[in-house]
Amino acid sequence: MNRLNPPPRLLMGPGPINCYPRVLSAMSTQLIGQYDPVMTSYMNEVMGLYRQVFKTENQSTLLIDGTSRAGIEAVLVSCIEPGDKVLVPIFGRFGHLLKEISERAGADVHTIEVEWGQVFQPEQIEDAIKRVRPKVLALVQGDTSTTMLQPLEHIGEICRRYDVLFYSDATASIGGNPFETDKWQLDAVSVGLQKCLGGPSGSAPITLSDRYVDVVRGRHHVEAGIKAEHHQDAQGSRIRSNYFDIPMILDYWGEERLNHHTEATSMLYCARECAINLLEEGIDNSIARHKVNGDAMLQGAKGLNLEIFGDVSHKMTNVVGVYIPEAVNGDKIREQMLLDFNIEIGTSFGPLHGKIWRLGTMGYNARKDAVLHTLQSLETVLRRAGHKLSLGEAVDNAMTVYEENQNA
Repeated sequence: MNRLNPPPRLLMGPGPINCYPRVLSAMSTQLIGQYDPVMTSYMNEVMGLYRQVFKTENQSTLLIDGTSRAGIEAVLVSCIEPGDKVLVPIFGRFGHLLKEISERAGADVHTIEVEWGQVFQPEQIEDAIKRVRPKVLALVQGDTSTTMLQPLEHIGEICRRYDVLFYSDATASIGGNPFETDKWQLDAVSVGLQKCLGGPSGSAPITLSDRYVDVVRGRHHVEAGIKAEHHQDAQGSRIRSNYFDIPMILDYWGEERLNHHTEATSMLYCARECAINLLEEGIDNSIARHKVNGDAMLQGAKGLNLEIFGDVSHKMTNVVGVYIPEAVNGDKIREQMLLDFNIEIGTSFGPLHGKIWRLGTMGYNARKDAVLHTLQSLETVLRRAGHKLSLGEAVDNAMTVYEENQNA
């Protein structure tokens, strides 16, 4: 077998994206034992770092070993008992994912939906909560399938009034868009590294409020093989997943260090470096950087004579959707971008499949040269395919955005 030698792709789609070099370097660090005091110290450091990333005081802030979907599943399967009512507002593909995972956990799932490309108003969610009276509200913040960013700042207060646990998946948005766990009164949040945090998929940071922990502690069980005399099981039903059993994972990350799994050491190093990188830049600075580069990509796309998809006033900073021109073959354009220019752009799912492309500016790739290179290359491919556009306008539009922000 040949040594690994992937092509030098520039990943300018909806994620995953190219990692920060320092994150890749951290992943190559030598392993140590899972109970080595240096290792447990790193685990504690990660908890502290992600409290800052999530903007929370939650003690229960840690990593789930697995992709961002692992974090989603851990949060939902641990708090949902069969028959519990769960409300899922759906405005894209990943709302459907929250619905499916909740159903698999045995929930009585209720949904409300808006057209893809739109978001919910707080009163729509409150009306549904009053009607359904759910135990859990599960809501995506940034859904890359539609490029929309759901406002969350008023939802937590509504959930507290009706005694509802408020969970959000912020995988695609955190680090590039505002997120305030405590201020917005969230009870559980899960994310991944492969978007604005600039790492690979494979680790899912989560944070859990005391309200959430109190609920899942009511289902706490200890495995027979490690159970000691002082361990007592709770009266609630056993969580249906062993691997994603949050009370047991909390025991592992807590002072007792009760064995649950072998921590994915290289991914812990990686997640630690992603957080340090973000905090050294400054969360506000990172959000501003994503916005400038996202705005440059948006204005550049307009310069390519491409129609923008969805409600731009609620667009994520880090990805823009554009309609595929009728006169071109969308898959062929993406293939040429990949093979001729080593640039990956995204298609979409469900009702938008084959209708829009998604252009991302995330993490390490939220930078001027990546945006300009993508726009110039896309202009060439579109022009050669017969799409009508004004030469140079895309890059000029983007440069104007950069110049205005440089002078601001």
